[in-house]
This record gives sequence, structure tokens and C-alpha cells, in this order.
Amino acid sequence: PNVAPKNLDEMIAFANKIVKKEGNKVVRYGAAIQIYGWLFEQFLVKMQADYADNGNGRAKGATSVAFDQNGAGLAIMKKWKEAVDSGSFANLGRNGDVNLQAFTAGTTAMYVGSTANLSTIKAGINGKFELGTAYYPSVRKEDKGGVSIGGGSLWIMNGKDQKKKDAAWEFVKFMVTPEQQVLWAKATGYFPITKKAYDLQEMKDQLAKNPEFRTAIDQLHASAGSKGALLAVFPESRACIEENIEKMLAGQQSPEQAVQASAKTINKAIERYNKTK
Repeated sequence: PNVAPKNLDEMIAFANKIVKKEGNKVVRYGAAIQIYGWLFEQFLVKMQADYADNGNGRAKGATSVAFDQNGAGLAIMKKWKEAVDSGSFANLGRNGDVNLQAFTAGTTAMYVGSTANLSTIKAGINGKFELGTAYYPSVRKEDKGGVSIGGGSLWIMNGKDQKKKDAAWEFVKFMVTPEQQVLWAKATGYFPITKKAYDLQEMKDQLAKNPEFRTAIDQLHASAGSKGALLAVFPESRACIEENIEKMLAGQQSPEQAVQASAKTINKAIERYNKTK
């Protein structure tokens, strides 16, 4: 049956079946997962495990990470390494474009990435092969969590220039109109954040003609209560996670060491930030 894998064990099993080799050379990998801190966070959310203490930084400000204490970080690292060590997963590094282009070129059969890339992916494939979409995979079969929303956000800074704040508010109101949300969704793959957008015929036609765009919408509805962490040092934290995944996949450290090194660096960053508040 044409059923997509739901977790990393199933992805590895699928990838092992569809990897293509010519002699000792792999000409088509079964899958690839970009080395990206945001994906690490999504795996945690799927596991219903906190990234940081104090309720993921939501009860009050985080003082340290939690993924090194709750076992979730190690589970992710071990499974990520197992996938690449299987020989059927390509390790294409941190560059999102490289990972995406490998998929559209057909040199990797499965790709884990943001829904925002969907329109770009469809254009890149250009009918060369059939495209299917599925929910973000969990680390383990028993994981029941959803995904945490994120991506392109608009913020109005609380500055002193009232005219700029008023102008920014007018822009935000324009961006969340149903018409602009449909335009945004069609151009990217993100789902409209305005409920009335789904009532417009243009959006109905988009989902009817391109059912793969509905996957992210259905996944969001199935993710009630799933939230990521609130953390002021996320840019540094994500870079740290990525560096340690790279070292682990290169055989320079164990999954345990990758988790410990990540926690140590991120905790120092959180401590520095908390002292400046």
C-alpha cells in the first residue's frame, strides 16, 4: 500500500528498500534529513518532551535545557546517527538548498523539510516524478505529539516612533486579510493563518488541485496542545545543536557526547542572557 512512514524506524526501513547503488556507489539515497536545529526541536515536540526547564520556558524563563535530562535528546541523536549509518540516508549537511535540490533532482527519495518549501519543490520536480507529502515523522512509534508552528513571523517592536508602529500595524492587518493569506499560501506552502481564507474559492481550488498542500493543515489540526520552547538564545542554541550533530555524524563524538556538549554550551548562553535581563 502507498502509505508514508510515520516514524524514523519506518523511514529507515523504507529508505533501505529504495536506496539505489551502482557497485559501491550510491546513485539514489532513500532519504535525507537536513542538519537543522529546528528539526531537532520538532522531534522533541513529537516526543512530548521539553527542550528547556520551567515548562519549556513558558511557566517562567528557562534556566537550563531539559533535553539532556529527560532522555529525549539522546534518543534523537541515536536515531539520527542510526539513519545515516544505515547507508541509505544521505548526510547533506546544514544547507537547506542542497537538501531540497537533491530531492527535486531525484537523488534522494524522501526529504524532511518545511512546508514553506512545497511550492519550490513542486516547481523543481516539474512533473519528473509523483510527489507525496506526509506528517512530520516521530522518533519512536509510541510518540503521540504533534508539531510546533513556527517560521516566518511578523513582529512590531515597542519603540518610541508611534508613526512607525502605526504603519507596521497597518501592514500586519493587510498581511492577515484572507486574500493575502491565500496568495502567501499558494506561493509558499505555508497554511493560511486566517480562517476566512479557507472560505475563499481560490483557496478551495488550490487544495482541490494540489491536495499535498492540505497535509500541513491537517497536521496542524492534529497537533492540539503541541508547543515548542520559549528561549531567548535560540539562534545560538540551534547553531550549537547543528555543530554537534555534524561532529556526531562524522564520527568525532558519540550521541551521548553530542547531547552533553550541546547542553553545556546552551546552558552557558542561557545563563549569560539571564544575567543581562
